[in-house]
Amino acid sequence: MELLYKLATVEDLDVLTTTRIEVLRAANKLDESEDMSQVKNESYEYYQRALTDKSHIAILVFDGDEFVGTGGVSFYTVMPTYHNPSGRKAYIMNMYTKPEYRRNGIAYRMLDLLIQETKKLGIHHITLEATDMGQLLYEKYGFIKMENQMELPNDI
Repeated sequence: MELLYKLATVEDLDVLTTTRIEVLRAANKLDESEDMSQVKNESYEYYQRALTDKSHIAILVFDGDEFVGTGGVSFYTVMPTYHNPSGRKAYIMNMYTKPEYRRNGIAYRMLDLLIQETKKLGIHHITLEATDMGQLLYEKYGFIKMENQMELPNDI
């Protein structure tokens, strides 16, 4: 297995969009009958805009021509704080490795590359939401659980 880890560019819009839908289907346990056309169109537009204005980076992993995995980071700014004077933050998302390639260190390597790229931009406040499957990976890397974060449900 000879893997290629590639920082995505706008030339990768189709691959990014297709893999985004694959990630969402896997994460939400959705079968092929579920209509994802709107999400696909919006994802394409998001990647096109965000890769151009550099508010998102993504890593694609291939084994030859076969897609193996992906991961991304979205960047945003909040009001400056004592602990984060720039207010710049990063949110890791869309981490996915095809089942047959799991447990080979691919996700760890992708995560490391994403964090290296983020730190090169001077952003050190990095968060993510972990699935049960991904939690051990993130803890191994050094992420810690946050106890005080809250979210308002969509239906309120």
